[in-house]
Amino acid sequence: MSVKKMDEVPEKKTESKILVKMGKKEQGRCQKESVVLKNGQSTDNGKHVTVRVQRIRKIHIKQKLIIFSVLAVCLVVLAVFSDHLCPYDPYAQDLSSALQAPSLQHPMGTDTYGRDMLSRVISGARASIFSTFILVAVISIFGTIVGLCCGYYGGILDSVMMRISDVCLAFPGLVFAMAIAAILGGGIQNAIIALAVVSWPKYSRIARSQTLALKEEPYIHAAILAGDSSAQILVRHVLPNMIGPVLVTAMLDIGTMMMELAGLSFLGLGAQIPMAEWGSMMSGGRSMIQTYPWVVLSPGIAIFISVVIFNLLGDTVRDYLDPKNSRIK
Repeated sequence: MSVKKMDEVPEKKTESKILVKMGKKEQGRCQKESVVLKNGQSTDNGKHVTVRVQRIRKIHIKQKLIIFSVLAVCLVVLAVFSDHLCPYDPYAQDLSSALQAPSLQHPMGTDTYGRDMLSRVISGARASIFSTFILVAVISIFGTIVGLCCGYYGGILDSVMMRISDVCLAFPGLVFAMAIAAILGGGIQNAIIALAVVSWPKYSRIARSQTLALKEEPYIHAAILAGDSSAQILVRHVLPNMIGPVLVTAMLDIGTMMMELAGLSFLGLGAQIPMAEWGSMMSGGRSMIQTYPWVVLSPGIAIFISVVIFNLLGDTVRDYLDPKNSRIK
């Protein structure tokens, strides 16, 4: 076999694997494009990615984005309407039904006080998911504003805020958050504050680096010459062009923040018992994990599924916003 044919084999295998995942309609449309681009000219060299493969990959990314978006929306709907979806009162105690194994009547069993675990897991979705959303929104908005101002204005503001971010980044995030939460006391609000204090510097660094690059662009100088104020330039020209990396980071942070909030609650530094929150529910049943494992596994599985869905959604959003994929029509 010649060297050229040997190089073409991996490319053909890649195309065939991707085509298998697509429907006939997509295959027919994508097979019309078989031109390989190299420096703007057509070539048959198998070492370069074909337009057909790139188009199929983009379609595949769009399909994954739709699937994971639907799953994430289902979790949000579950959290919003949790009160109406619970088969039992998540706080109603029935000691005669305590620690029952999973059954048709109680699909996830009951806890020490006879409370239905399925109802408590569904009710806990509201506290766990909404707390995570609030935390990610706070750190992303605050960090982005700080990064925009530091990158655009510089000077003392930049020096002071970046040194503060250096201090926050110098310690392991969760350990630093545990120390702050211990000082503030237990409670889901204090856990959110503790994690926000140690998590915003990442967004400020991203926003600052993007702003430093964008403010040297010709259209920024043109806006300054046109008489636009600094606030107008930041809002109209800088922010829209750097929001992509911040959005991707926020999407990927949802799963991480959810686990860290649950971790603080598990340690008694977040949501407190008897509040229906996944981390505190695991904390309440940790002593029974060997004898009554469903008390811990039920909220643990809920955390696992939610984190996986939001992480996959974040990865897909990152791929979708990748400039390499956005250029493919």
